[in-house]
Amino acid sequence: MRQLPLGVRLRDRASLASFVAGDNAEAVRCVTALADGERPGCVWLHGPAGAGKTHLLQAACARATGSSRAGYVPLADFMQGDAAVLDGWRELDCLCLDDVQEVAGRRPWDEALFRVYRDIEERGARLIVAADAPPGALGWSLRDIASRFGAAAIFAVQPLDEAGRLEALRVRAQLRGVDLPDETVKFLQRRFPRDLQTLYRLLDTLDDAALAAQRRLTVPFVREVLGP
Repeated sequence: MRQLPLGVRLRDRASLASFVAGDNAEAVRCVTALADGERPGCVWLHGPAGAGKTHLLQAACARATGSSRAGYVPLADFMQGDAAVLDGWRELDCLCLDDVQEVAGRRPWDEALFRVYRDIEERGARLIVAADAPPGALGWSLRDIASRFGAAAIFAVQPLDEAGRLEALRVRAQLRGVDLPDETVKFLQRRFPRDLQTLYRLLDTLDDAALAAQRRLTVPFVREVLGP
């Protein structure tokens, strides 16, 4: 079944296959099970920016659309609007809510989230939530929603170490059909910030340039594209 049109575009390369789990293998297994419809329930993911929470939510949404009505909602994009907007997404089979910390504690949003949770629970649907902190740390205005989310499967998403980031970059390159030599990877890691979002953006830029020039991603070519 197709994804409902929510006006939010998923990242083209956000897939579970491209997510390097590292210390997050159990969280990935649980998210995958919900995306596949193997069981109902709620998963809560929390962790720092750049840990991969948004990747997991968007990947779960993309996977779920193969057999379900699914949607991804970045609440940071809607926080200035009416909380009743959530009511339009209560009937999905798999709902992925990102940046919940941006609205938690504001009574209208807490009430809307409670309605979403209650409906999903009653229908045996699936809810995957991400925030920067566990549910008990968000200062809810409603005790009921705090206790509901507190009963979810809660996972702290751990950022990848340097070896994990290297593997993730290689996986991203392989999925794009890009040959990424070891010396090029080492050059990028020496010269640029090592967070994955920066490395992914560099890979996208280099892939486009290499395709246009019909060149391999050698260090000289990378220097030519990105500067000395």
